[in-house]
Amino acid sequence: MSPALSDVPVRKVVRVLESVGFEYNRTKGSHAVYRHEDGRIAVVPMHGTVKRGTLASILRQAGLSPDEFLGLL
Repeated sequence: MSPALSDVPVRKVVRVLESVGFEYNRTKGSHAVYRHEDGRIAVVPMHGTVKRGTLASILRQAGLSPDEFLGLL
């Protein structure tokens, strides 16, 4: 986990995912599932703020590095 990552509002995480090609697929409970056309899936908890550990997990699912994510913010 990168020390540069910190808590981020969920709307910014979703905006970055959509900018790299992820599309909203479905919701299960309070978690939105985003799918990329190449088959990758990222699950985002819709709780207002995404904590840094959860953000690291979302970035792994999406195949993004922390530096790429920060550049897209």
